[in-house]
Amino acid sequence: MSRKRQHHLAISCCDAWPGLIEAAEAAVKAVLPRYATRRRRRRGCTDVESHTRHWVCMLPQHGPGRKHEREITLEPWQREIVRRHPWPLIRGLIHSDGCRITNWATRTVAGERKRYEYPRYFFTNTSADIVRLFTDTLDAVGVEWRVARRAGAAVNVSVARRGSVALMDRFVGAKY
Repeated sequence: MSRKRQHHLAISCCDAWPGLIEAAEAAVKAVLPRYATRRRRRRGCTDVESHTRHWVCMLPQHGPGRKHEREITLEPWQREIVRRHPWPLIRGLIHSDGCRITNWATRTVAGERKRYEYPRYFFTNTSADIVRLFTDTLDAVGVEWRVARRAGAAVNVSVARRGSVALMDRFVGAKY
């Protein structure tokens, strides 16, 4: 924070996904259109940055320490936004800490080993609160999910059922 008591928001985006950099900048401008944004290039990534004292009002979850070591809850006004518009939250979480992949499995059918491929979404995070926000929002839109076991502190949420993947494809889609 500077002497003017402005807060600094930086969204770090991998350069491999230029569409996500555009989307991050558009989102920042949509929230506070009168304030400037800038892009700061770093090795392998671009930070979308904005400075204003209003970020602390817009993002009250901000605080000292790592996000997985402090409570992350939505304010009532934020919960209402998510209730009305759940897909942008799901999409943002997948595009920041998730992926869509083609999974595969083998099965023996009539004595012959066959390979099957199917699409699947994963979301991984170490914050139990953020994982709960994600899974509660998936429940609200009717997406079936499971926790896939993972070594370490991170929780890996899997969406693999055909109907749920179709919903995710319709509203989330691939990174770009």
